[in-house]
Amino acid sequence: MYLTREKLKEFRKVYKKPRFKLFLKIAGGIVLAGIVLTIGTFAYFAKDLPSSGKINKRFIAESTKIYDRTGDHILYDIHGEEKRTQIDFKEMPDVIKFATISLEDQSFYNHRGIKLSSIFRAIIKDILHRGAAQGGSTITQQFIKNSVLTNEKSITRKIKEVILSIELEFNFSKDDILGMYLNEIPYGSNAYGIEAAAQTFFQKPARELTLDEAALLAGLPKAPSYYSPYGVHTDALKIRQEIALNEMADLGYITKEQAEEAKEADVFNKLSSFAEKIEAPHFVMYVKDYLETKYGAKTMEEQGLKVYTTLDWDKQQVAERVVKEGAESNLKKYKAENAALVAIDPKTGQILSMVGSKDFFDTKIDGQVNVALSDRQPGSSFKPYVYLKAFEKGYTPETILWDVDTNFSTDSGKEYNPKNYDGENRGPLKIKEALGMSLNVPAVKLLYLAGVNESVALAKKMGITTLNRPQDYGLSLVLGGGEVKLLDHVNAFATIANNGVFQEKVSILRIEDAKGKILEEYKEREGEKIIDEKYIAMLDHILSTNAYRAPVFGENNPLKFTNRPVVAKTGTTNEWRDGWTLGFTPSIAVGVWTGNNDNSVMAEGADGSYVASPIWRAYMDEVLKNYNIEEFPKYDQEEEKTGKDILDGEIKFIEKLDVCEIPGKKDKYCIANSSCPDKLKDDKKFFTGHSILYYVNKDFPQGEDPKNPKDDPQYKEWEKAIEKWAEDDKKYDTDEAPEDECKSSDFESYRPSISISAPASGDTITTPTFNISVNSSSGFGLKQVKLYVEGSEVTSQDNNSFTYSYTVPTTKYNTTLTIEAKITDDADFSETANIDVQTNITP
Repeated sequence: MYLTREKLKEFRKVYKKPRFKLFLKIAGGIVLAGIVLTIGTFAYFAKDLPSSGKINKRFIAESTKIYDRTGDHILYDIHGEEKRTQIDFKEMPDVIKFATISLEDQSFYNHRGIKLSSIFRAIIKDILHRGAAQGGSTITQQFIKNSVLTNEKSITRKIKEVILSIELEFNFSKDDILGMYLNEIPYGSNAYGIEAAAQTFFQKPARELTLDEAALLAGLPKAPSYYSPYGVHTDALKIRQEIALNEMADLGYITKEQAEEAKEADVFNKLSSFAEKIEAPHFVMYVKDYLETKYGAKTMEEQGLKVYTTLDWDKQQVAERVVKEGAESNLKKYKAENAALVAIDPKTGQILSMVGSKDFFDTKIDGQVNVALSDRQPGSSFKPYVYLKAFEKGYTPETILWDVDTNFSTDSGKEYNPKNYDGENRGPLKIKEALGMSLNVPAVKLLYLAGVNESVALAKKMGITTLNRPQDYGLSLVLGGGEVKLLDHVNAFATIANNGVFQEKVSILRIEDAKGKILEEYKEREGEKIIDEKYIAMLDHILSTNAYRAPVFGENNPLKFTNRPVVAKTGTTNEWRDGWTLGFTPSIAVGVWTGNNDNSVMAEGADGSYVASPIWRAYMDEVLKNYNIEEFPKYDQEEEKTGKDILDGEIKFIEKLDVCEIPGKKDKYCIANSSCPDKLKDDKKFFTGHSILYYVNKDFPQGEDPKNPKDDPQYKEWEKAIEKWAEDDKKYDTDEAPEDECKSSDFESYRPSISISAPASGDTITTPTFNISVNSSSGFGLKQVKLYVEGSEVTSQDNNSFTYSYTVPTTKYNTTLTIEAKITDDADFSETANIDVQTNITP
């Protein structure tokens, strides 16, 4: 739009108005005040800041020490300066410079120390988060933050960082700044600077780093402990390395082909062994990861913290010894290379022992990987959570389930047909027997009754942090179909040991700074009540009673304790990939995992009771010497009776009845009474077994009986499996038991009949001798037919039909003769036929 002469005149008129002049003065004043305030703020903070020209001078850092719970034993001494080696910028290879710039600050050579867009974005985040949300730092800012300032998250620290970054850019060249950054930045494992990092991780000077190695190291400074090549997040580190290579190619530092070639290189195989002096290394790295997350790498490695952990050094030594001895002696024959052990105090959640592998420094078995934090399938060791949920729902240890070969329908329509470890089935069993023997088929049925989602929810409340997709697991979950961490698994068992009270796992008792100020300290907590003690008592009773376990594990198994009550449960995954044993007393919960880190199979037969239990038992035997004998809450069977026979274990699947078989209907019976011939009466046993779905509503087992049990989607398959079991097992008569008493009509068609076909009633006999013809039939078989004349038996036959020649006595001439025929069958039923004839005989 053009400004015409008329428009200009109008503007001048407006400008001359007092109100508009006042507006311009106020606006100008605000802008001027803002500029003065900004300059004043920066001047205020700048006056106390160190000279940027001296920033490249070294400073002396104080090490952080990690102790056991007593403070008498140093587990790890974290030094900063000892592993920092300064080198000239020209000695730093281009690959590390380019990889660092590509990941951390792609416009490094184009800005003046800060990026306003990133700062404004960070300010907005600060406002939204009502605090200092860090982010958007340039390499210059990162260097200032790590070398001069603290890790404090505040607006004032950010202002100081910006001031010093701008000053630094005026005092030093870009190469100088990048060189200082690469010489000072922490890479983890106490390595400060790229030279120390190259020597620590690859045992070579920085100038010899290859592209794949440089890209890996460039990914460490963001979170050195988290991304540590010796830690549990190596997958994340590999992803970060590949991102660096992709960015380098996109920015033109390398070609796409070079990037792909570097990705394919087995960079982790080039890593040197982690050989620092460190006690309880997996536990220490676990604690160190926490410290870095909360306090930052700089504070952790340079500020002289004293960290008092929960680790019991005596128990840790026992744990390391039994794991190593068990792995070297027993595991080898089962082709298992590794084992891990965790012990927790149930009352406090404090970690007492943690052994993540048999040898932290053995790279052949990935010893640095802490298997206690790895996701592994738990096998049958997961069953206690399901059984607890079932008890909470209303089932009892006495409840009867059928251990029979069963197909379980699934949402996908595919059949699921789990087997017991030995391929055998044992018929009707009580829950306490099925869990004690760790039978799979009853466990799957119980998971269906308890509910997959409900069982997962309970397990998570008790301490399991995985299993975040319950809809994906299905009924195989109870057999270890999901994945858990050993540390979580032991913590969840500790919740059981603590009578259903969950305590969050704890690794640190106290942290002090260099001046003795307490930064954080463990306080006793009440914990969270997860499940009622009476259900805990049910589970404790089952898993501490050797008699329930003995039929499968043998009387003298590693889980049997004669001097104190101890709960124990084993677990084995498909194809023998994982072996577990977990257990507890009220004062200590312990879990052992055995297997191979690469998930390769162990030897066939590597059951948890064979590979994990000996290690677990060796630890328990040693540490329980220092614990008093404690009792679990008592399970009182009588007090927990529900009044339902199936839940109380009182139902019988055989019914003895006096019956009669109904003729003409095979295997059809009626309850014997006077209508039934004595000969047909029988004392017979009938199979009356049904699945539990026949007797209870699965979601409310102690409520009303189901009106239509057949509506349950599992009912048909469960019943079919029971029927087949009964047919195959000769102890059971599978004929259907009668419900009705016998009626005469039940036998009507089989009652005998008889007739006299000649002479006919009313005939006149004119000769002294005449023939009598008898016809009869008998459904139960003929016993005899008798013929009577005038009440006197004249013949007895064993044929249904016959003709008899009868001579009339002279005394009966010209009189009436009564002839009778009577049949008796094998059932003692009888019928008669009578006729009267006239004799007209001339002497």
